[in-house]
Amino acid sequence: MGDEQAATETKGVATKLLTALDLGPEIEGMAGRQLRMRMVTIEPGGVFGPLHDHKDRPGVVYILQGTITDHRDGVDTDYGPGVGWPEDANTRHWLENRGSIPAVEISIDIVRQDRPR
Repeated sequence: MGDEQAATETKGVATKLLTALDLGPEIEGMAGRQLRMRMVTIEPGGVFGPLHDHKDRPGVVYILQGTITDHRDGVDTDYGPGVGWPEDANTRHWLENRGSIPAVEISIDIVRQDRPR
C-alpha cells in the first residue's frame, strides 16, 4: 500500500515513555520543547497511523525487534532489527507491522510540550 491507501487510524500499538528532557534550560531558543525517547511496540497486523508528517517534530527511529514497513512517498520500505531512519520536516508517512511477531522500535524526537503527538 502506498500513501494514497494510507491507514486511517492507529491499532495494535503501545507506546512507553522511557525518558524526556526539557530543552529550554539546555539550549537557548528551545523553551517549551522536549527531547523524548519512547519504546513503540506494533503488534502483528498493527498500524501506526494515520498518514502524518514530522514538521516541527524531527526524530530518529531504531528497530530492536521484528520488521516495520514504512509507507513514505508511495514507497513501502521494510526495516528490521539494527536498522533505523530519520524523520525530518519532509517526512510524511505511516507505519505497519506485516510480520508475525511484535515489532519494537526506539523513537527519539523533539516535541512541543503543549502538543506531544
